[in-house]
Amino acid sequence: MDLDSMDCTSTMDVTDDEEIHQDRHSYASVSKHHSNNNVNAASGLLPTTTSVHELLECPVCTNSMYPPIHQCHNGHTLCSTCKNRVHNRCPTCRQELGDIRCLALEKVAESLELPCKYMSLGCPEIFPYYSKLKHETVCNFRPYNCPYAGSECSVMGDIPSLVAHLRDDHKVDMHSGCTFNHRYVKSNPREVENATWMLTVFHCFGQYFCLHFEAFQLGMAPVYMAFLRFMGDETEARNYNYSLEVGGYGRKLIWEGTPRSVRDSHRKVRDSHDGLIIQRNMALFFSGGDRKELKLRVTGRIWKEQQQSGEGGGACIPNLS
Repeated sequence: MDLDSMDCTSTMDVTDDEEIHQDRHSYASVSKHHSNNNVNAASGLLPTTTSVHELLECPVCTNSMYPPIHQCHNGHTLCSTCKNRVHNRCPTCRQELGDIRCLALEKVAESLELPCKYMSLGCPEIFPYYSKLKHETVCNFRPYNCPYAGSECSVMGDIPSLVAHLRDDHKVDMHSGCTFNHRYVKSNPREVENATWMLTVFHCFGQYFCLHFEAFQLGMAPVYMAFLRFMGDETEARNYNYSLEVGGYGRKLIWEGTPRSVRDSHRKVRDSHDGLIIQRNMALFFSGGDRKELKLRVTGRIWKEQQQSGEGGGACIPNLS
C-alpha cells in the first residue's frame, strides 16, 4: 500500500510523558523438565498437578497437548501437530513413533483444572483442561494484533506495548484530545486503488483510538473512507461514539457511529463499510480548484455515550470549525 501525505492539526498536543513499557509477558510457558516427560501407567503413582501440566507440554512446540497425544515406545510424548513435523521420529530418543496413543495421559488431563494461559495479563479464570483452549481463543486478556494498516505487521501485545510500538516503530502521529481536524492530500486522486494514509492515534478518556483514512474501489466506484477503531475489546468500544465530517462550498457529509474494536481487523472494518465513505467526485468537489489534487479536510470528535446529554462532558465540547 502507498502512504500519502497528511497535514494534521489537533486540538491538543501530546503532553503525557509517562513511559509506556514494552510487554514482557510470555504467552506460553516453557517446560524445564522434558527429559522426564515419561508416562509410566504401571507405576500407580499419581503426579502433582504441576508435574502433570509439565507432562502435557509438547517438548517440540511447548504448547499444551490435546487428543490425540502420541508417544514413542519409550514413553516420550508429543502433540499430533508436531508428530508430522518431526517425520515420525521421537525428538527425545530418536526412536520411531509409530501410531501409539498415550491414553493414560489423555485420561489424566480430563481431571485437571488449570488457569488461563493469559493469567499473567490479568485473566483470573480457571477451566477444565479440555475447556481451557476454547476459552483462550476468546479471552479478553489475550494479546492484540498491531492495528497498523500501512503494511503487514505480526507484532502482538497488550495495549500499552502496542501504543509504544506504533509510536516508536511505525512512527504514527500521536495526539491527545477528543476532537480532531485533519487534512488529507493526494497528488493524483484518479489513482485510488489501495492508497492508505498514515495511521493517527488519539489518547482520549484514558483510552486509545486509531483513525484510518484510505482509498479503494467499492465495486466499480472509486471511494475514500475514514473510520475509527478502539484499542480495546468490543464491549468497551460500545461505551464511545464518534463523528466524522467532511465538506466544502456549502455542502457537508456527516458520519456518526461506534468505533470498532481492534479485535476486528482493519480489512474487516473497511470491507463492512462501517465508516464515512466519500465518492471520488464528491471528494474532488470538496477539494475545490481544478480537481487535479485531493485536499480533503476531515474533522470529528469522540465522546462517551452518557456524556452526550451533558453529564460530565465539558472536556468534549465539539470544535469543528
